[in-house]
Amino acid sequence: MKTDKLTIIPPGRPLSGRVSPPGSKSITNRALLLAGLAKGTSRLTGALKSDDTRYMADALRAMGVTVDEPDATTFVVTANGELKPPAAPLFLGNAGTATRFLTAALALGKGRYVVDGDEHMRKRPIRPLVEALQSLGVSIEAPTGCPPVTIDATGAFARNKVVIDAGLSSQYVSALLMAAACAAEPFEIELAGADIGARGYIDLTLSAMRAFGAAVTQPTPASWRIAPTGYTATDFHIEPDASAATYLWGAEVVTGGSIDIGTPSGDFTQPDARAHEVIAAFPRMPAVIDGSQMQDAIPTIAVLAAFNETPVRFVGIANLRVKECDRIRALSTGLNNIRGGLAEEQGDDLIVHSDPALAGQSLPADIDTFADHRIAMSFALAGLKIRDITILDPGCVAKTYPGYWDALASLGVQFSQG
Repeated sequence: MKTDKLTIIPPGRPLSGRVSPPGSKSITNRALLLAGLAKGTSRLTGALKSDDTRYMADALRAMGVTVDEPDATTFVVTANGELKPPAAPLFLGNAGTATRFLTAALALGKGRYVVDGDEHMRKRPIRPLVEALQSLGVSIEAPTGCPPVTIDATGAFARNKVVIDAGLSSQYVSALLMAAACAAEPFEIELAGADIGARGYIDLTLSAMRAFGAAVTQPTPASWRIAPTGYTATDFHIEPDASAATYLWGAEVVTGGSIDIGTPSGDFTQPDARAHEVIAAFPRMPAVIDGSQMQDAIPTIAVLAAFNETPVRFVGIANLRVKECDRIRALSTGLNNIRGGLAEEQGDDLIVHSDPALAGQSLPADIDTFADHRIAMSFALAGLKIRDITILDPGCVAKTYPGYWDALASLGVQFSQG
């Protein structure tokens, strides 16, 4: 949306209708990479077309992969299994999946690759993945511990086992898993500790890998063995985005409406789908919510918690501090802009001091999104019940859900711009 700010006008009625969420960002970027590493032509249907996936597609194109887009939800990827060194650094915006996944995959390329991003990506940690690749004999440097990353690849790993600290992000494990199938010999990945961010995303990775011909076993809950199969081109369908669905589930419950998103919550394979059970409990959501395995859904639930009957403490969310922005700080800042004392941070926990009486009030607040799509989309839910909630930089939703404001409008929500 081409405006600096967007003020939501509460509809004053239940929102009802049908909205189809876009394809899963997480699955789309996994499938794009795997198709780019495969030999032959793959057709990816139901895909998300957004900033994050376009960065991945453009990076593949820069490395000699043909990526066609015959329609709004399809990528056709033709590759020979080789990612050639690009003529310039790969710019990946603030796409964490593209940055982490490509960093590992390019370690098995041949030549120099530079993986970079915008000012926000340059603050997001990648050191654990870099150190894991260095332990495999890869010449790779990230002086700040964040992008840019420079890789001088020789086409092989010097060893066939790696230990990775995945406490900050499961994406490090997913990146190594996808790369490992292209190694020259059977490969083993082991966690350095029991902590892993959003383990369910590992399952998404394994499912996508197997669809493209990989063979992976899991000897223990903290280790994986990957056969050196490489990847085979295939046709692959991508399910709707569960993280995007949380905003629609939230809009439904906070207005008492009925929104059909076309996919039952139980049909999603993405971790954030487990948020449906918590959201469905509104306005009697639990007093303590563990966000460790549904991290991207926490902004949605935290904003809903402002209207819950009782206070909510969010735990297991330390990783939210290293997402597109410090989401714990962004949530507490936004909620306290609506009304002082509405939220507080205790260490890495977030406490929302719920008050159902907020609904119907006029509480003018400019919500700083910190260029984070999830902060913009979640705080829109507050605007459905409170007058004069203004979202700054509403266009940042293009990162994963370019049609978000249109989706709300299709349900009857109105806005004032400027």
